[in-house]
Amino acid sequence: MKKKKAMSKNRNASRNNTGKVITAPKEDKVIEYGGSVVKTSDGIQDLRIQELDMYLFGQATHYDIFEKLGAHETEIDGRRGVYFAVWAPKAKEVHVIGSFNNWNEESNPMKKQGEVGIYDAFVEGAAVGDLYKFLILTQEDEKLYKSDPYANYSELRPQTASIIASLDYKWSDTKWMEERDKIDTLTMPASIYEVHPGSWKKHIYRDDSDEDKFYSYREFADSLVEYVLEMGYTHVELMGILEHPFDGSWGYQVTGYYAPTSRYGTPQDFMYLVETLHKNNIGVILDWVPAHFPRDAHGLADFDGSCCYEYADPRKGEHPDWGTKIFDFSKSEVKNFLIANAIFWIEKFHVDGLRVDAVASILYLDYGKQDGQWVPNKFGGNKNLEAIEFFKHLNSLITGRYKGVMMIAEESTAWPMVTGAPEKDGLGFTDKWNMGWMHDFLDYMKLDPYFRKDNHNRMTFAMSYAYSENYILVLSHDEVVHLKCSMFNKMPGDTDEEKLANLKAGYAFMFGHPGKKLLFMGQDFGQKQEWSEKRELDWYLLQEPVHQHLHAFVKRLLELYRKNPCMYDNEHNVGGFEWINADDNFRSIFSFVRHSADGKNNLLFVCNFTPVEREDYCVGVPEDTSYKLVLDSEDVIYGGKGASRKKVFKAVKQECDNREYSFAYPLPAFGVAVFEF
Repeated sequence: MKKKKAMSKNRNASRNNTGKVITAPKEDKVIEYGGSVVKTSDGIQDLRIQELDMYLFGQATHYDIFEKLGAHETEIDGRRGVYFAVWAPKAKEVHVIGSFNNWNEESNPMKKQGEVGIYDAFVEGAAVGDLYKFLILTQEDEKLYKSDPYANYSELRPQTASIIASLDYKWSDTKWMEERDKIDTLTMPASIYEVHPGSWKKHIYRDDSDEDKFYSYREFADSLVEYVLEMGYTHVELMGILEHPFDGSWGYQVTGYYAPTSRYGTPQDFMYLVETLHKNNIGVILDWVPAHFPRDAHGLADFDGSCCYEYADPRKGEHPDWGTKIFDFSKSEVKNFLIANAIFWIEKFHVDGLRVDAVASILYLDYGKQDGQWVPNKFGGNKNLEAIEFFKHLNSLITGRYKGVMMIAEESTAWPMVTGAPEKDGLGFTDKWNMGWMHDFLDYMKLDPYFRKDNHNRMTFAMSYAYSENYILVLSHDEVVHLKCSMFNKMPGDTDEEKLANLKAGYAFMFGHPGKKLLFMGQDFGQKQEWSEKRELDWYLLQEPVHQHLHAFVKRLLELYRKNPCMYDNEHNVGGFEWINADDNFRSIFSFVRHSADGKNNLLFVCNFTPVEREDYCVGVPEDTSYKLVLDSEDVIYGGKGASRKKVFKAVKQECDNREYSFAYPLPAFGVAVFEF
């Protein structure tokens, strides 16, 4: 194997601060938590695999196995170097090769420790920054050149060597971390901005080369924080952070589960990103993919010449549609790899949640498969019993250890109790994406307003199951790719104004509906093109008044959501939501109320989904009191006509919507009105 070329340092300097953005320190020198690591009398960490390590790993309970497996700088018997360890149970031989031994395949053979199949070696003189791989000799004497499954840093694609890295960093987000420990994820506000770092913004160079267009983690941190603070999101969800070989997979086919991708910088650069968000009171959620992994030769597939990480039977171990491998959840070491990985991102990088991708594909043995392509479980059913146990184990551990950390299931079926307690046979997630609401909502919004009256139930049906799980309402990246059109182009209308008026009404309904919220980048200003990882968002649209109007409208919705407890603290209780009129299908108008847990904060929503103006729209109300208009789509800032109207409406004793009291309000075409009382 020829010697690899070392990666060059990132050329992108950190950007200066603007406005209220608080930057994190750029020093990174402190030793991280050690878990099971033993220190010798002179204070040097002894990282060598012990019998207890192998026992715990074999039980899927070595929760800090990443402190032992992989590559770690240390000192043994007075010699400085790197301790390497890898799990390869079916290998005939394992050697560590790298820039430190000129890729010599015989220089550093690894020794097998115990029956669990861990190989280790100490290489004196190896150091942070050196490239390396594991050379695995299979039982058939085939040579495999594998990246380290536990590596913390990798070469920039298309190169595939692992890089010895340090995770030392001087964190300064103590206040955020302490406050997070006090949070109840059930009742906290969460308005999530889903963002793909590589295509949020890009540098444009004269030679139009592909290599250096990305913002670095540090540049991205400063720009992203400024934008998120301006809009008022509470969290960001980052796509494609775990190392992956192909940009077009968006990070959903992972080869480096323990490494932030080198596309945007070093592990410390990513720590800076998380810390900067925390210092500005913004939570960080990562996409996490325990469902499958790619077949790339340097990755986990056939790792030791056998089906090491994947099920051996292709009917269980392969996704026919995706061309990927499925983790073998019957193996303790594989479960430990994934469970420890979740802990790794929370401990080492301070992330506040994991959005678990493609949960349904893990739970169902026949997911995406035809007859003959899958194997039933021992009871003859299609449920993956091993995966169910894995999720209960994972979620019990994470939610038990880390109060305030979200475990979010992207689960697209009616599987019961996804967010139920494991001791009651639930899976234990804190939240679940509401895919049913999303499909019904988009099917309705795409309709010509004339036909919406016949599809009224698409907007009301979700309330019939709204309390069965802890839901997040999502309009994610999946809905604006693969010829599905952008949110803007899904909308009916002959003009930009009409399309954006539809969007404003839709977003208002979404924010008023129970459930946490998620919007993909670009949707808050009316991105016109479908999203592509190859180009940045159409930020130039914010120079156009109609897009400025939508942007301002979403910003106000985010402010109402964040500042009104009725929007989030009571959403899992029946008393938190009250229909005023769910049956006005002929006029396609929806009216409802959100109530806070203490009953002191209440908002009345009225949303008109037709281009017909109702000059004297009468709405029934629950109390004889005054109603203050706090969001009016007719305001000039949102693209309205700016007609003069009063801001406070007093209820009168006049029956409407089966209510004793009501008041009349001029409701414009595609009008939205939110009243506080």
